[in-house]
Amino acid sequence: MTDPARLTDPALHADGDPHAVWHWMRGHSPVHRHEASDLPAFWSLTRYEDVRAAYRDPKVFSSARGVLLRPSKFGEDPGAGMTLALTDPPRHKDLRAVVAGRFTTRAVRELEDYMRKAVRTILADAIERERFDFVHDVVGRLSMYTIGHIMGVPDEDHEQLYQWTNEAFEAGVSLAAHQELMRYFIDLMYARMSGPADDVVSLLAGDTVQGELLPEEEILLNCENLVGATENGRLALAGGIEAFLEHPGEWERLRADRDLLAPAIEEILRWTSSAVHSMRSVTEPVVIGGQRIERGDWVVLWVPSANRDEEVFPEAGRFDIGRSPNRHLALGGGEHFCLGSVLARAQAQLLLTELLDTPHRIEQDGPAARVRSIAVSGPETLPVRLASV
Repeated sequence: MTDPARLTDPALHADGDPHAVWHWMRGHSPVHRHEASDLPAFWSLTRYEDVRAAYRDPKVFSSARGVLLRPSKFGEDPGAGMTLALTDPPRHKDLRAVVAGRFTTRAVRELEDYMRKAVRTILADAIERERFDFVHDVVGRLSMYTIGHIMGVPDEDHEQLYQWTNEAFEAGVSLAAHQELMRYFIDLMYARMSGPADDVVSLLAGDTVQGELLPEEEILLNCENLVGATENGRLALAGGIEAFLEHPGEWERLRADRDLLAPAIEEILRWTSSAVHSMRSVTEPVVIGGQRIERGDWVVLWVPSANRDEEVFPEAGRFDIGRSPNRHLALGGGEHFCLGSVLARAQAQLLLTELLDTPHRIEQDGPAARVRSIAVSGPETLPVRLASV
């Protein structure tokens, strides 16, 4: 039997095949009870319809106590009830409304020139070296420079912001980098309190939620949340390039037909499913797949499993840039549908377009290393080289 307990081992996600475990669970134990270990006891949802239903019912499946599995000894998430990711309606809706205007289709369209210039500059710097790491040298910087611009970080500080977040979030080992990052946002928060600008930090510092200004702690936690969320976009973009390297026929198919660009981006999102899980706390007894789940129980939504559900996605294990329909859940659903979804798609479109237009072909230049995590998935490093087309 494939052991569902292995899903909590980061090594499986870095070096093994979690999809084999999820495939077995969808067929044999789609709503599975995991007893407490160093992690709290929880239920796994692995089928598409069950995951989608949980996303769409924040009344029963609450985000307010935490959305990621964490060792019991650390207690519940310290940001519980204070950030976009860790609030329920109506507070979630009101908090989201403060910053949502900076992530609309219109707002992102106004950012396109900035992002296109950033893509070209970053690619030009990488191309000069001929050999580079696509994760760190390209998509990591693109994601961070963009969110930095939206938040009001001056262009001259973008590289420092990238270095801090790379150490604090991606590597996950540098407390010093995290402290430097938070000190930076403390200074930026106070600067915007005294002199607001047209950016997200000014909105968090100056707008009201349910009639009150946000406390300083909540402003900073939401800044941290927005910066940290770029990791998913970075991993999805890097994973998409990795998928094209592994399926060169699909890249040639896209090169021959640019009308496939939009569906290709959706397939990249489905295929990579960079957010591996999202957790919810059940607020009242509920029955899913014949299993009764009690009030207070934790439920884990395994997003990559839902996005490879054979009942919804024919030939789910095939990377197909023409896949239609493609109603994946890579960007969440319901009240917590990804705030940056329009931005993520726009970044992917600009990057792929520039790569299609370049007179070079990207080739892999050594094995990729994958992130060791049960929270996010994708290449930690992706060494590539350029060759003439």
